[in-house]
Amino acid sequence: MALALYATLPGTFLPGLRYAVVGIGLTMLIPVVLLNPHRLRHQSRWSKYVATGQALLLVAANEVALIQLIILLTTGGSGSGSRDLLSALQVWATNVIAFALVFWELDRGGPVTRRHAPRKELPAADFRFPQDEDRDAVEEVASRSSERIDWVASFFDYFYFSLSNSMAFSPTDTMPLSLRAKGLMAVESFSAFVLLALVIARAVSLLR
Repeated sequence: MALALYATLPGTFLPGLRYAVVGIGLTMLIPVVLLNPHRLRHQSRWSKYVATGQALLLVAANEVALIQLIILLTTGGSGSGSRDLLSALQVWATNVIAFALVFWELDRGGPVTRRHAPRKELPAADFRFPQDEDRDAVEEVASRSSERIDWVASFFDYFYFSLSNSMAFSPTDTMPLSLRAKGLMAVESFSAFVLLALVIARAVSLLR
């Protein structure tokens, strides 16, 4: 989905770089899919590096697109207001998905480790979800805590977290614990803030 959004940006967005990133991303996706065609059961060191590298590549490429969009919006746009706003939406949506993938791959060793490793053997957490601290809440809340049902975050949990970070520009219910988590969140929220400010400014100029 994120690769498709990135690939369909207007032709003015560095087409050579876009097609190269999409090609590399799809190539990196093939071995990951072959290793886990149905469920996340298998992981090797190289597959972990490939999956994480793919997510980071998409983040980096989309940040380049964001910089180009900023230049475009601050120099008068492409001449088509609707195209500029649609491009901004594509860049923003790609950013949300790409950062969600990075969070998903990095936290507690990645999705395969989180699903299959005993909780005591999981690597240190990058994020603290509400379920991780609900064991002392009232019974109907505590019954869904990590300690009670061995809960671990799914991709949608990281997507929701990425989405809220891009809209609120700060943590909502999930808190960053590690330096790398805080750094990634800072980049995402700052990118979303700059993009939103420029889109609002562009929209106001179109109304005049």
